[in-house]
Amino acid sequence: MPVFREVLAHAAAQPHRIAVRCGDTTRTYAQLARDAERARPDVKPGALVPLPDGDPVAQLIAMLGADAAGAVPLACDPSWRTEHRRALLGPLPAAVDDPAAHDLAWAGFTSGSTGRPRVVVRSRSSWTGSFPATDRLTGVTGDDTVLVPGALSWSLTAFGAAHALAAGATVLLTGDWSAPALARALPDADVVHLVPHRLSTVLDAAPGRLRTAVVGGAALPATLRDRAAAAAIGVVAYYGATELSFVAVDPDGSGLRPFDEVEIELRAGEVWVRSPWLAHGYLGDGGPLRRDGDGWATVGDLAHSAEPLVLRGRGDGAILTGGATVVPEDVEAVLASVAGVAGVVVVGLPHPELGQVVAAVVSGDGVRRAELEAAARTGLTPSQRPRRWLAVDELPRTSTGKPARALVATLPTRPLR
Repeated sequence: MPVFREVLAHAAAQPHRIAVRCGDTTRTYAQLARDAERARPDVKPGALVPLPDGDPVAQLIAMLGADAAGAVPLACDPSWRTEHRRALLGPLPAAVDDPAAHDLAWAGFTSGSTGRPRVVVRSRSSWTGSFPATDRLTGVTGDDTVLVPGALSWSLTAFGAAHALAAGATVLLTGDWSAPALARALPDADVVHLVPHRLSTVLDAAPGRLRTAVVGGAALPATLRDRAAAAAIGVVAYYGATELSFVAVDPDGSGLRPFDEVEIELRAGEVWVRSPWLAHGYLGDGGPLRRDGDGWATVGDLAHSAEPLVLRGRGDGAILTGGATVVPEDVEAVLASVAGVAGVVVVGLPHPELGQVVAAVVSGDGVRRAELEAAARTGLTPSQRPRRWLAVDELPRTSTGKPARALVATLPTRPLR
């Protein structure tokens, strides 16, 4: 975490200001600074420091303590079983072996819709340098309470907490994305960091004094922005990736434009980015991040246009059917607009002649196949239209609220009628 010095400054200027709250647990800035100093590990700069499980406040304190030591904190999702954690981490090094290790501040996990997160490390400057632009977009000040739901192992959550502490605000943690946790915390929040799936939950609840929702991790349906506007809640939507950080932002519904100091170009439809905010890379096994010799990087996301940036999804999730390439997110965007659809995941199912066929797995009360087929005929090409229609009670999601595509195949399904 790159904010220990900022926490010290706030502790000196406003010692009694609440820095973090989670349920009945609170810490003032003075207490947070003291606890983080006590939690400082006796390790060399660049050492990898696993963080304690359980209480999110204890995790945040340990992250700040590791930052104070110049170490690289690694937070695991508390919901992971021991066996699952071992499989994800594998044999990680005791330290990040790199000449710039003194500037590496954080190790966390991609939220990957495949269900296989990867460990990503980044520098302090790749976070703190983007704070001023984030201030302007979100309007967060030291007078605010910022709700940051979810595990601190995910970049969206960790960045939201780090930015709020740097601003001198109160961070409101929940430790998970559940609807009950959001509902309990929401009345005290001025700003919230969310994925689109949970923005709907917020709008269904009483949002209290909430004025701004910062939404990332997946495409934001226009209907959700309209609902938020009707509730007098501004929405700052952004596109990025754990490896790329901020790429493009849409604060007003006019479309995604490059974030500060970010360059975007399309190469055969693939999004390439050059900016100061790129992550350092992976620990352990590699992932989709690729670089060229001129400072550009990509994780394989596809787009129709660069400005405004109109995304099509991740290329490695494409469905090959009868010689055509279908991007699942293209199909999902059309089907999600049908009334009553709570969630939809499009996957490829094996077919002896076509290779794969497009299948739609849908959740939502009262959704009828005929209505989905009508939307598909209107909005999709013949190769994109699902050949199989399946219903589930609820779609599995990752810890950040994205559909967990790899887990959909394990669910009991029934034909959608």
